[in-house]
Amino acid sequence: MMLLCRGVGVWVWLALLLALPVRAGVVVGSTRVVFPGDAEEVTLRLSNQGERPSLVEAWVDDGDLHSTPDNAHAPFLVTPPLFRMDAGKDQSLRIFTMPHVFAADRESMFWLNVLEIPPKPRAMERGVNFLQFAVRSRLKLFYRPAGLHGDPAAAPTRLRWRRAGGGDPGDSPMLELVNPTPYFVTLIKVVALAGGRTYTGDTDMVAPFGHLRLALAGLSSWPAGVMRIEFETVNDYGAAVSGKAEIGP
Repeated sequence: MMLLCRGVGVWVWLALLLALPVRAGVVVGSTRVVFPGDAEEVTLRLSNQGERPSLVEAWVDDGDLHSTPDNAHAPFLVTPPLFRMDAGKDQSLRIFTMPHVFAADRESMFWLNVLEIPPKPRAMERGVNFLQFAVRSRLKLFYRPAGLHGDPAAAPTRLRWRRAGGGDPGDSPMLELVNPTPYFVTLIKVVALAGGRTYTGDTDMVAPFGHLRLALAGLSSWPAGVMRIEFETVNDYGAAVSGKAEIGP
């Protein structure tokens, strides 16, 4: 999300890291995009639920948070890349791949950007200072090669959880998980239960055939006995899916 500020006739771009009550008028019809390797294109529906028209710009990047349509690097084409959306109207974005050698044995991840630029406020015509917000949504875009092994919906159930660290002073205990599948798995909730206590874990995304470690808040040493893990992941449709696992002593 970006903030465009006008005061005393000067425009200033700021990275919006503040908790400001900003509501986007243009709503994206999904929280993620999956591009099947055997598809010619995928579409994404946008809807302007605001009361005024907006200018919308869309592009794909390879992970650079500061990318713009002019310097973004990604093998995808979005059309239309720039368009006006009237209030109450819908618009479909069409996404195509460009010539590129994608990894054939696993998913690749990119980012779809949708930037909403509202019209100039009427206050500008009266010479009044104002704040104007340009809202950027960033959605994960997964390129999924055809013929990958296994079911992507089952990937979270195949995660392998284990204890890591905690053996030496200053070495904090952490959860380590391994993803043996060719699919990205996004964790949005991790809770560990052991010794009558509950520990909240960090959340993150584990790459295909990758691994990561997650800290557990309040855990200073490993408790005896079995540790139960309750977690939530996100499926292809953006819905939360619950899962459970156990880690032995």
